[in-house]
Amino acid sequence: MSADLSAHTPMMQQYLRMKAEHPDVLLFYRMGDFYELFFDDAKRAAQLLDITLTARGASAGTPIPMAGVPYHAVESYLAKLVRLGQSVAICEQIGDPATSKGPVERKVVRIVTPGTLTDEALLEERRDNLLLAVHRIGDAHGVAALDLPGGRIVLMQLDGEDALVGELERLRPAEVLLAEDAAVPRALATHPGLRRQAPWHFEVDAATRALNAQFGTLGLAGFGADAVPVALGAAGCLLQYVKDTQKTALPHLSALVVERREDAVIIDAASRRNLELDASLSGRPAHTLLGVMDRAVTAMGSRLLRRWLNRPLRDREVLARRRHAVGELLAAQAAEPLRELLRGVPDVERILARVALRSARPRDLAGLRGALARLPSLAPVLGGVDSPRLADLLDLAGTHPDTFELLARAVVESPPLLLRDGGVIATGFDAELDELRLLAEHADQFLVELEARERAQTGLNVKVGYNRVHGFYIELPRAAADAVPAHYVRRQTLKGAERYITPELKAFEDKVLSARERALAREKALYDELLDALIGVLPGLQASAAALAELDVLATFAERAESLALSPPELVDEPGLSIEGGRHLVVEQVIDAPFVPNDLALDERRRMLVITGPNMGGKSTYMRQTALIVVLAYIGSFVPARRAVLGPVDRIFTRIGAADDLASGRSTFMVEMTETADILHNASARSLVLMDEIGRGTSTFDGLALAWACAEHLAAQSRAFTLFATHYFELTRLPDEHPTIANVHLDAIEHGERIVFLHALQDGPADRSYGLQVAALAGIPKRVVQAARRRLRELERSAARRPALPPEPAPQLALAFAAPDPHAVLDALAAIEPDALTPRQALEALYRLKALAG
Repeated sequence: MSADLSAHTPMMQQYLRMKAEHPDVLLFYRMGDFYELFFDDAKRAAQLLDITLTARGASAGTPIPMAGVPYHAVESYLAKLVRLGQSVAICEQIGDPATSKGPVERKVVRIVTPGTLTDEALLEERRDNLLLAVHRIGDAHGVAALDLPGGRIVLMQLDGEDALVGELERLRPAEVLLAEDAAVPRALATHPGLRRQAPWHFEVDAATRALNAQFGTLGLAGFGADAVPVALGAAGCLLQYVKDTQKTALPHLSALVVERREDAVIIDAASRRNLELDASLSGRPAHTLLGVMDRAVTAMGSRLLRRWLNRPLRDREVLARRRHAVGELLAAQAAEPLRELLRGVPDVERILARVALRSARPRDLAGLRGALARLPSLAPVLGGVDSPRLADLLDLAGTHPDTFELLARAVVESPPLLLRDGGVIATGFDAELDELRLLAEHADQFLVELEARERAQTGLNVKVGYNRVHGFYIELPRAAADAVPAHYVRRQTLKGAERYITPELKAFEDKVLSARERALAREKALYDELLDALIGVLPGLQASAAALAELDVLATFAERAESLALSPPELVDEPGLSIEGGRHLVVEQVIDAPFVPNDLALDERRRMLVITGPNMGGKSTYMRQTALIVVLAYIGSFVPARRAVLGPVDRIFTRIGAADDLASGRSTFMVEMTETADILHNASARSLVLMDEIGRGTSTFDGLALAWACAEHLAAQSRAFTLFATHYFELTRLPDEHPTIANVHLDAIEHGERIVFLHALQDGPADRSYGLQVAALAGIPKRVVQAARRRLRELERSAARRPALPPEPAPQLALAFAAPDPHAVLDALAAIEPDALTPRQALEALYRLKALAG
C-alpha cells in the first residue's frame, strides 16, 4: 500500500502509521460506532465478508477504498475471517475525544489470529483451538502446542516427518508457526493458518530464558523439558507470538507438559482417518466414535474426552483408576446425580483464560460464581463412592469459599453483557459507587425537593430545571427580579424570565453531571481490582476446572456403559487380544437391524486372521470394531463386548479404503502402497494391524503376490496381531505354511438370486465371493449381471482345466494360483483356448508364457 501522506488528514496519517506496524494482517480501525478498513485491506475485507466497498477522501488524486463493520456486531465478522485463516489487528480509541487535539489517540490492543482466540463467540466450544510451532534440527522435529483458552502448553520431540504428520492429524491446529528459512512439511503445504516467523524466534537458549521468565523458574528440568531441546525452540517462538498478539501478560500459562509418543498408543494419520475417531469420512460427526461416546454435560468435559480419544494411554495404572472410578459410579448409582450437578456449569476453563487476559466480561464472572456455588455439593454426591481417583478429583476441585464470597458480593445476580453498560458491581459492595449511582438515579427527586424548599423560603414562584447548554438553573419571572435573594447568581436572561444558580445547586450540578461517568469509571476500577483478585488465585481455579472436566468424562463413561451395555476390559501383561461378543458402537447406532456380535482370539500361537467373505458381509466392520474396542480400553472406558482381555498394544495401524492424493501426484495404488510400507516398517509384536484388500489396485497377479508377501512379512517378521481381509482366496493357504495364521470368514447365504448376509464370524475360509450378488444389490442392470454370470461360468470351466493361467479375471473372481512346475510352459499353453481370447488377452497370455519360460 502506497500513499501520498501529505494529501492525508492527520487521522489518515495515524491510520497509515498503525498499518505500517501490522502490514500482514487486516487492520480494524475504530471510528465511532464502526471499525473501518482502508486501501487494500478494505478491498480484501469487502470480498471476504461480502460487505460494501466505498471510498473516503483521496490519495494522490485517487479515491481511498473504505469498508467497515459495526462495532456491536464485530464478533460475527471476526469469526468469519478467522475461519478463512485471516488475522485481524483491533485498533481502539484509548484517548478522550473531549480533550484530544487532533485525532483521538488509538492503539492496537490485540491481534485476533486463528490460533489465539479466546472470545466465546469465536470458539467452537467442544473442540480445542490450538496454536502450534514447529522447529526442526536434523531429523528431530520439535513441536509446541498451545491451547490459549485452556492455558496449556504441550511439548513433543518427534523423529522424522511421518511422526510429525501423525501428530498434526491428531492435533489439527488452527494456526502453525514455522521459521522463514525452514522447509514446509508436506502436511502443512496447504494449511491456511501457516505463519512464517523470523528464525531467531526459535533460538533454544533465548526460548529457555523466556520460558523461565514466564513460569518464574530457574530451569525447565522440573517439567521434563531437558529431554526435548528442539521443542523448547518451538515453545519460545510460540510464547513470543502470543505476547505480540495479545498485548498483555499471560498469567494462566504457568507450566509445560512434555508428551512422549511412547507413552501413548500411536495411531498414524491414515489410521486415525480410517477409524473415524472424531471425524467421519462422510462428514457426519454423529457417525464417529466421539459422536457416540460424547454425552458430556460440560464443554470442558467434551474437549477432554476428545483429547483422550485421540491419545489413548499405555499407562495401565492411570487406566485402572479411571475404570475403577466408572465402576464405582455405576455401583453407587452416583453417575446421574453427578451429571445433574455438573449440567449447566459454564466453560470455567475458558472463562479463566479470559480473566487472565483481562478480557473477561461480566457474565463470565457470574458464570464462574455459579460454578463455584456448586463445588460444595460435590462431596455429598461422591461421598458414598469408593474410588481413589474420584477422591483425588474432589480434593483438586476444592470449594474456594473466599472467591465465591467475593464474587457473590461484587457482581449483580444478572449482569449486563458489557462492562461499559454499567450496573455490573452490586449495590453495597463499594460506598463511593453507591453514592455516585444515588446521585445519578435520584437527581429528579432532589430537584423536586429543592424547588419546594426554595418556594417555601422565598415565597416566590420558583421553577428548577435543566438545560443541556447551561446546566441546572432556578427560574423566576422577570417581574420578581427585585425580590431575588442575594445568594442567587444570574446565569441566563430570557424574554420574560431570569435564570439563576445557587452555591447549593452548583455543587449538586457538579456532582450529577459527572456522576454517571464517574460511576462507570469507578465501576471499571473495581472490576479491574476484581480481575486482579481472581488472577491471584488462578492456579487453584484452573485445578478446579480440570477436576470438573474429568469428573464429567468419568460420569459420561458410566452413563454410556449403562446405556450401551458396555463391560470393563481387562488389561493384562500377556500378549494377545481376546474379545467375546464384540460390537461396533457406531454401526450399531445407525443400523435398524440388531447388530451381530463376534468374537476375536489372538495370542502367541494365533497372531493373524485371514478374513474372507462377501463384500458387505461385515469384514471391515469386524476389523474396525476391534480397533475401537482397543482405543476405548486404553482411554479408561468400558467397551462394547461381553468380555475383553487385552494385552499390551503399542500402535494401531489400518490400511482400509481407497483414496488418491492428486495434489501430491499419488494414485490410489501409490497411496495404498505408501501406507502399507509404513506398516511393514513400523509394526511390532505389540501392534494391532488391520489390512483390508491389499493389492487390489494393480493387476491380479501383482496384487496377489504383494498381498501374500505382506501377510508373510507381518506374520514372520513383524509378528503383529493382524486382521487381514482379502478377496484373494489363495491367501487362505497361508496357514499351511505359517502356524500363527488362521482362516476365518463372514458368511452369507443365497435366497434365489438374492443374498442374505449373516455377519457372523466362522472358522475356516469362505467358499465363494458373492460378487455378482452384491453387484445386483448395488443396482447393476439385470442384463449385465446375467452376462457376468455366463462369463463367470466360462472362466471357472477354463480355470478348472488349468488353474495356473486363466485369462485375467475381474477382481472378485477367486483364483487358484499355483507355482509352475518344470512343465509349466507346456501345461499353460495347453490350457489356452485361442478362440476364447480377445487380442489383448492373447497378448497378455503370450507375455505370461514368456515369463514362465524364464
